[in-house]
Amino acid sequence: MEKIIIFDTTLRDGEQAPGGSLTDQEKLEVAFQLEKLGVDVIEAGFPIASPGDFKAVAKISKAVKACGVCALARCLRPDIEAAHNATKAAKMPRLHIFLATSKIHLKYKFKKAEDEILKIALDATKFGRKLCPDIEFSPEDATRSERDFLYRVIEGVIKEGARTINIPDTTGYTYPQEMYSLIEDIKNNVTNINKAVIAVHCHDDLGMAVANSLSGILAGARQAHCTINGIGERAGNASLEEIVMAIKTRRDAFGSFYTDVNTKEIFRTSRMINNLTDFVVPPNKAIVGRNAFSHESGIHQDAVLKKRITYEIMDPKDVGMSSSRLILGKHSGRHAFRDRLKALGFHLNEEKLNKAFIRFKEIADKKKNIFDDDLRIIAEDEIRVIKPLWSLISFEVTSGTKIKPNARVQLNKKGRVLSGVSSGDGPVDAVFKAIDKVTGYKAKLGDFRLEAVTSGKDALGQVSLKLKVKDKVLGGRGASTDIIEAAIRAYLDAINRLEHK
Repeated sequence: MEKIIIFDTTLRDGEQAPGGSLTDQEKLEVAFQLEKLGVDVIEAGFPIASPGDFKAVAKISKAVKACGVCALARCLRPDIEAAHNATKAAKMPRLHIFLATSKIHLKYKFKKAEDEILKIALDATKFGRKLCPDIEFSPEDATRSERDFLYRVIEGVIKEGARTINIPDTTGYTYPQEMYSLIEDIKNNVTNINKAVIAVHCHDDLGMAVANSLSGILAGARQAHCTINGIGERAGNASLEEIVMAIKTRRDAFGSFYTDVNTKEIFRTSRMINNLTDFVVPPNKAIVGRNAFSHESGIHQDAVLKKRITYEIMDPKDVGMSSSRLILGKHSGRHAFRDRLKALGFHLNEEKLNKAFIRFKEIADKKKNIFDDDLRIIAEDEIRVIKPLWSLISFEVTSGTKIKPNARVQLNKKGRVLSGVSSGDGPVDAVFKAIDKVTGYKAKLGDFRLEAVTSGKDALGQVSLKLKVKDKVLGGRGASTDIIEAAIRAYLDAINRLEHK
């Protein structure tokens, strides 16, 4: 059996997706969950990028003990020193150094010759190796690089101390057979490749990130870069849950490989990332989508009841999903509420538990039944860690087919009650404009999504949105049985996140 190292880059490449930024505390919460999930390496950030990124990486390095903590750096001494200083407290620190090697990048980004690039890569690796024993080197845009030059760079950085060679499909350009061929050719043409672990880092621009990663593994790669839910720049990265479950499920193809991931933590980790980043997981998303283990067809239902494997190639319990639901209502007590949250994996302190219980009672008064997904939303609201500057007191909306929508909102800011009135193209637009009048922001709505958390007419509705304020894009999320209230909560959540920054 051969282990496939899972290198999670959710907090670095994943967070680079527009609107996906996290606070220091949120990053720490994610790191703890990734540790619980059982990943081998957490790429915690790009320390030179900002003081906030440096601080977050340093916090994670001190707190995480069960897996390696890695930081990204360009082939520049200040980058490498910042990455080292941010990770030096880690039990297993790693520096990830990268430099583009494709002709496209050499010509248009660097305007340098191959020999100059090679020298920069060698010098940076040598310098990094003096600071940290575990160096990973990435020839950026490797899948579009000239192979002979790629071999020279890889061989050189291994001589200078790189222990892992990552092959990035930076633009999501390659396809599975080509990735297999590339890894195979590297093994056959780099004389000292046996002294390093080969890794793959695939993007999903053509929808083949997971397939390319698995092809790389079959060809000889023993580390996979991936993110939770496949989040990342542009179309995203290879999805951790898909790679891990493909290896576990298809023993006929991957029987000699295994990972140390605790797959029963996959769903909880997915939901945490979904809610902290406000990137909604599509219902048809493999492994963690709402419909991944759902059956509507009568033929399918009948067959699954007789034998689950007729239409399910995985047991939902293996990824942390449960087919059972504990239904809570307005007559339920705090004890039952706390026990169910614990069963769902949430351990809130007394203060947060009290706030969550009050919110639960408010929703229970409006809904006949409370389901597990409702409880997850309530609990996750309490771990989002943003202390609100603005909070909703009340709102009123008048709207109809022959009435111009008007809205009045009352907000609380540090104990002060402030009101705003506005009209709009619709009731939601009207309340947003009323909020703008109170807060003084001129926010542009970039994205707005509404989904029912559970089924039924009294379902809890969740709004996820993106606001653009000047040059910043921020996500917000809110939930309520009233969709206008949910929209207000999401709008205020985004504004509070802006205030926090």
